Amino acid sequence: MTDTLIAPTAADAPSTGAARLARRMERGAAFLGADVAIMAGAMSWVSERHLVAAMSNAGGFGVIACGAMTPELLDAEIAGTKALTTRAFGVNLITMHPQLTDLIAVCARHGVGHVVLAGGLPPKGSLEAIKASGAKVICFAPTLALAKKLIRSGVDALVIEGMEAGGHIGPVSTSVLAQEMLPEIADQVPVFVAGGIGRGEAIAGYLDMGAAGVQLGTRFVCATESIAHANFKKAFIRASARDAVASVQIDPRLPVIPVRALKNAGSELFTAKQREVAQSLDEGAVAMAEAQLQIEHYWAGALRRAVIDGDVEHGSVMAGQSVGMVTKEEPVADIIAALMTEAAEALDRRTR
Repeated sequence: MTDTLIAPTAADAPSTGAARLARRMERGAAFLGADVAIMAGAMSWVSERHLVAAMSNAGGFGVIACGAMTPELLDAEIAGTKALTTRAFGVNLITMHPQLTDLIAVCARHGVGHVVLAGGLPPKGSLEAIKASGAKVICFAPTLALAKKLIRSGVDALVIEGMEAGGHIGPVSTSVLAQEMLPEIADQVPVFVAGGIGRGEAIAGYLDMGAAGVQLGTRFVCATESIAHANFKKAFIRASARDAVASVQIDPRLPVIPVRALKNAGSELFTAKQREVAQSLDEGAVAMAEAQLQIEHYWAGALRRAVIDGDVEHGSVMAGQSVGMVTKEEPVADIIAALMTEAAEALDRRTR
């Protein structure tokens, strides 16, 4: 009997979209060592061992948010994550951390395969130290010029994140960044798009534009495996996109990166903190670098009050504008499955 070609039927249509999705995610998934090219955004206090392991176990790519952790705390967190998963995961390090070199060494000792650097240009020697351990380096690129510079410096992949994201944000939207940057750099290194992504249709769109994958944070906050306080999760489920607003900078001298979070009394507390730090600068009590560090420590504390203690009125409820698409608490695996189904169906519709 000879093989014959069988024309696809309507019943075969969904697999067409799934096949296209798999092909478009192949590069990003292979780079991450995951089944699907979906990274979990690193969210301080939220992206700890339980959520990270659940993300990787479900086929995505979990990322530990080191934030202000000491090397000792990061060491314990990586060990705790490895006890919960045998799959690949990454660690997000803040470039301005005073013990960055020691944190990189901790990652190296544990054989962490991917290190994500956030918060600005990598300090001299940091890229080399990470790559010397055999790990891949992922950096955030808020502009095309910086993206090209980072690529020349030897980074292995980039994340381009728009202002719709939660936490620290830049001034440009995800859709504009993607249009400007993907045609220029997507063929050089894997590029993951982030900010405002809450459904699979958006994932399909960015993959079609050349992205290797995506990064989502807000969508996973209300995962069953997330340790975020019940009050924190309820705030997300009740919120709409309009509730996630950016903080205001009150002193142009103070290097404050805007933060997107749900509106509450904590916004006024941050304004007061800025005035306090600005006064210290006026009095010469602190240097600019120390002023920035004080702001970062403020956010770490305010976020902890909301995520861990459940004080969603005075703490910082960092959330992206996609928060309106978070409607219930559900397992990570179900979230990923829904995103993949939506993306596959979107790609399938484009073939009709």
